[in-house]
Amino acid sequence: MNKVEVKIEILSYAKSQVGSYVIVLSEIDSTRKLPIIIKAADAQFIAVRMEGVKTPRPMTQDLFKTLTDGYGIDIQEIMIHTVAEGIFYAKMTTTNMVEIFDIECTIGDALSMAVLYSCPIYVSNDVMNTASVDMNSTAPTTITKKKAPPKKKEKVESIEDLNQMLHEALQSEEYEIAVELRDKIANFKKV
Repeated sequence: MNKVEVKIEILSYAKSQVGSYVIVLSEIDSTRKLPIIIKAADAQFIAVRMEGVKTPRPMTQDLFKTLTDGYGIDIQEIMIHTVAEGIFYAKMTTTNMVEIFDIECTIGDALSMAVLYSCPIYVSNDVMNTASVDMNSTAPTTITKKKAPPKKKEKVESIEDLNQMLHEALQSEEYEIAVELRDKIANFKKV
């Protein structure tokens, strides 16, 4: 499976999905970005660790690290391998210095472990091609004539309109909207 390395670039509160956050992964040496929605607990852990803040009591991820350290297990890498219907699937590649084994986990847990273990994060080419946005690509500007405004109850959107809106959302750092538009484009392409 071909993969690309990414890094965590931005962590932001999701305004319309209460209790959720948007994390933006940025491809190393590229302009492609991958916005992903994660749970508040995962976002809190990632933010605390990235800022180097010590918590008064250990968090669940710290317990996991204590156990893996005690048994000589190390996390080698995180791999985001699949996206289906807006849900990202990830796995941790671990080793006990004798054998290597993969553990499936949620995207939030995977990214938390990447921060905790300082291990690389990879995304399959298929996922990047499906769900990422290239910030250097120009937004489509195929609309040349003025259109009559749509009727009140009629909702008119083309793939070009959605791509334009996606590009504008990313430029204005509205990552939550970008995630919704990306998923809408994916559904539009299925039809």
